[in-house]
Amino acid sequence: MKLATTSLGLLIAIVSLLYVPVFASEGELAGRGKGEDKAEIQRNDHRIKGEPGIELFVREVRSNKNSNKTPLLLIHGARVPGIPSFDLQVPNGSLAEDLAEHGFPVYIMDVRGYGRSTRPPEMSELRSSHPPLVRSTEAVRDLSVVVDWIQKRNKGMKVAILGWATGGLWAGHYTTMHPDHVRLLILYNTIYGGSSNHPTLGSGSPMEDPNHPGRFNEEAYGAYRLNTASSLLPSWDSSIPVEDKSEWRDPRIVEAYVKESMASDETGGDRMPESFRSPSGAMEDTYYLASGRQLWDASLIRVPTVVIQSEYDFWSRHEDRERLVEQLVHAPYVKDVLIEGATHYAHLDRPDKGRNQFIEEVLRAMNEN
Repeated sequence: MKLATTSLGLLIAIVSLLYVPVFASEGELAGRGKGEDKAEIQRNDHRIKGEPGIELFVREVRSNKNSNKTPLLLIHGARVPGIPSFDLQVPNGSLAEDLAEHGFPVYIMDVRGYGRSTRPPEMSELRSSHPPLVRSTEAVRDLSVVVDWIQKRNKGMKVAILGWATGGLWAGHYTTMHPDHVRLLILYNTIYGGSSNHPTLGSGSPMEDPNHPGRFNEEAYGAYRLNTASSLLPSWDSSIPVEDKSEWRDPRIVEAYVKESMASDETGGDRMPESFRSPSGAMEDTYYLASGRQLWDASLIRVPTVVIQSEYDFWSRHEDRERLVEQLVHAPYVKDVLIEGATHYAHLDRPDKGRNQFIEEVLRAMNEN
């Protein structure tokens, strides 16, 4: 196994001497598309048949220039669906577009119960009337459908998968079962049972059943959660180590992120305050991972893997990244990346606050594998 460890704080100066960065400044990005040879970005939305009664939403983002590069699937986390996570229509707000401009066909999916994919019928009932919906096993079945569809659209090519937070849980779990379909796995701020202690998500937290220690608090979370606009920013705000948050992230990103998240549920306006629904199954999975359990085994991964963590991540812990790297014993290539000074939302923060570093690592992995 080849193991590469990156300390980005040490390498920034060295890297800058070796090549000219390929990433635009905010002003340059706002003016994209003016050059004659600049590739145009095309977006196409699809609904794919999944299991009986389930349709899965997928957005395809790609350059108009023909490319035989590896297709890349982006997978959202436990609450906010794909479009607000990866394709905001403001400068530096679309990871999908930035990667597509380098010739990679990029796909953004919504797991069942999220965004524009079919929501289980139980999500139209009272939250307390059903156990937490959409656990990892169901999400993995949805990934399988989408990966097969992407391969058919790209001449049978293997697919690279990037999972953010809980998306990394789903991506890793899927890859243990279907390694022949995956060319590269990128786990981004992914929790992995690296420790039995977590300050906000594990034992002793509100996620634990107070009457049954060691169990998830089903009564509090129900089958699904209702997420208001005001609930979207506290974890991001608290991760940014400066008083003026606009120094760290563009207010246009915040506005678009909240707007697209709220628009992801057509029933949102029926409730006061307005809210969007997300299944609670991912939170149950997270509680057990935060309590030291592993829901999949990294030793079953047999594809090149990059593990990326933000220094100020509130979700995953350093122990999660370290255990992942330690247990990826059969991956032919493993890269361990800690982005110093970055938050859980590095790909949505300003370029010099971790975003450019993150994109550099993703592009390097895509080009080398």
